[in-house]
Amino acid sequence: MSVLFTIAIVALLAVLVILALASGKPDTFRVERRATIAAPMETVFAQINDLVAWQGWSPWAKKDPQAKAEFTGTTSGQGAAFAWDGNKDVGKGRMTIIESEPHERVKFRLDFEKPFKGTNEAVFALAPAPSGRTEVTWTMTGEATLVTKTMDLLMNMDRMVGRDFEAGLADMKRICERRAA
Repeated sequence: MSVLFTIAIVALLAVLVILALASGKPDTFRVERRATIAAPMETVFAQINDLVAWQGWSPWAKKDPQAKAEFTGTTSGQGAAFAWDGNKDVGKGRMTIIESEPHERVKFRLDFEKPFKGTNEAVFALAPAPSGRTEVTWTMTGEATLVTKTMDLLMNMDRMVGRDFEAGLADMKRICERRAA
């Protein structure tokens, strides 16, 4: 056996092990983060339900301030849509509000084109917290393809996307608390 043949066999076995591990992962994923904001639910809801307001706290808007942005129809409430086309950090896609329950919940459909195609759902749920505060829960769910599962072995999606959620919630908190003061 030549050294190249041995290396090829070892590499093939490594790929097979990685694919076997990936295929055993769940078929769906969920990323969730929470924040408590010292502002009324109406103030927080306004930041989430208005896609123009999103640009002030979106972690992805900060990753590519030069990204192309296009709003379709109204910019807030059910049916509002926002398309973006940016650098490698933000990719290309479209976000549409598919449900909007004032001061309680906003649900989005996320259609990604780049760097990978995919459709996910994001939900912001608001709940009253003590002293006039608002608890915000930001959740994203979607189908985990074999590619997604394999990537998750190398780069944990919850940690990666969760950091963006945490940054976005922190910026939203600053904006809302400033407005409530």
